[in-house]
Amino acid sequence: MKNTEYHRMDWNGIELEITYHPWLHDMARISVESPVPLPIAPEGTYRHALSTAIIEAAGGPVAYIDVMLEIADGA
Repeated sequence: MKNTEYHRMDWNGIELEITYHPWLHDMARISVESPVPLPIAPEGTYRHALSTAIIEAAGGPVAYIDVMLEIADGA
């Protein structure tokens, strides 16, 4: 997909694949694939549509997912 970003990040020893795709107006789709359950994704897959401004305010897609995991994990 055009404008799609692909990232990898390590979270507590788990390699995550993050896909970020800005699409309609100021909206974006973000997804995370994990080989194991995560605090934000009991099945290992997280998908969400939200404002690109939220992602930018967090510092980008990797930083956004990192914050979401920290909050959900109670850190």
